[in-house]
Amino acid sequence: MRRAVPLLGAMALSACVAGPPPEVATPAPALPAGFAWQPPPGTARDLARLLPGEDPAYQALSQAALAGSPSLGEALARVEAARAGAVRAGAERLPNLGASASVTGQRTSPNQFGTDLPPQIAFDAERVAYAANLTASWDADLFGRLRAQERAALARLDAAGGEAAAVRSALLAEIAGAVIDWRTLEAREAALSEDLVAAETLVTLTEIRERAGIAPGFDRVRAEAAAEASRSRIAALASEKARIAGRLATLAGVGAATAREALSARAAPLPSAGPPASLPSQLLANRPDVRAAQALLAASDAELAGAAARRFPQLSLSATLGLLAFDFGGLLDGDAVVGSAGAGLLAPLLDFGRIGAEIDLAAANKKIAFERYRGAVLAALGEAEAAYGLIAAADAEALAARREAVSAERAAELAGFRFRAGLENFLAVLDARRAADASGERAAAAEGRAARARVLLWQALGGDYPASRSTSQ
Repeated sequence: MRRAVPLLGAMALSACVAGPPPEVATPAPALPAGFAWQPPPGTARDLARLLPGEDPAYQALSQAALAGSPSLGEALARVEAARAGAVRAGAERLPNLGASASVTGQRTSPNQFGTDLPPQIAFDAERVAYAANLTASWDADLFGRLRAQERAALARLDAAGGEAAAVRSALLAEIAGAVIDWRTLEAREAALSEDLVAAETLVTLTEIRERAGIAPGFDRVRAEAAAEASRSRIAALASEKARIAGRLATLAGVGAATAREALSARAAPLPSAGPPASLPSQLLANRPDVRAAQALLAASDAELAGAAARRFPQLSLSATLGLLAFDFGGLLDGDAVVGSAGAGLLAPLLDFGRIGAEIDLAAANKKIAFERYRGAVLAALGEAEAAYGLIAAADAEALAARREAVSAERAAELAGFRFRAGLENFLAVLDARRAADASGERAAAAEGRAARARVLLWQALGGDYPASRSTSQ
């Protein structure tokens, strides 16, 4: 046995001669110096002002969604599962203590010893053994396999928290966008209602002139057609409202009637605050999806280290302390104490490439995680760049649309005055009225798109992830 011990040690250490695990390069992603359409740093605004936070509908529906959304609840449950996995991985590094008690009855037949047993030898054919034991075992983790598994579990917990925060931000952004769409429809409906009033006034005027014999009936027909066009566009908005109400009911986890009741509250002005200045490097800390991808990359790196550590021997220590007696009262005697202690060394010698394949698989998973992280960074940069550009374009469009609406309404009023004075024909009045009608609805839609672009920027810059990280994890 003394000669076998060094031989066994040499055989166990022979597994350590394998080469190191493959290196997977994970260079830092290249980031631009800034965004093309972002405002100068001196014009920074609060990120929360990009959302319709003062709108009572958004307040009620967002609170309902945070309390009962199935998608957010599922994401938070994943966080709890990841936390349990991290606790289990940490517990694997600690000793394992156990206790056992047993009563064993045994009957032995003399025939099993043959027929040549000397007559002076006697034994009990039936025995009952009573035993109680305390056991302890511990994996010494000499080469860090368990430590790597714990690091991987903790990184996956961080990733689950980031994913939950991303779900939360997406949920709030969708609710904010739907509320803005509803308010935009209300503004468009108000503009169309004003157009309808003007068209009906024009119909009344043409009827009076027709009865007076100073205008043909064709003018009245064209005025009625313009009024019917306004009524048709107003009626078309009802289907869009039904779609938005149903979407909000799904997002907030409430009934459609509850969603419509919240939307019936008095509307607040649409978000119009200037966009906050940000740097591309800030996305790496503010975007929950980027942080989650970064955590998954760290987890894959730890799993690669854990897979590589399987090439080395595992040292396990164990001990048992107990009592053994063949009658219950004998458990209290000093002779009933039994115990054992030992150490085990387990090392792979010939596994036909199993561990090597696991290492290659872990290396491939790390490459996948790195490319996923790069993709998350590039997506964040693109979304932020697009959101800044959308705000700049939408603000310019909204400003031009408002100016157009004012000018078109003024032109329609002047054409009406000239028509009543006999200085203009009815066709010019009708054309001016149609231009004014279309411009008012376009201005309302443009202001809605500008508010929508702010919600996209809020989500692109990370939402309120730094403030909500503790609640989501």
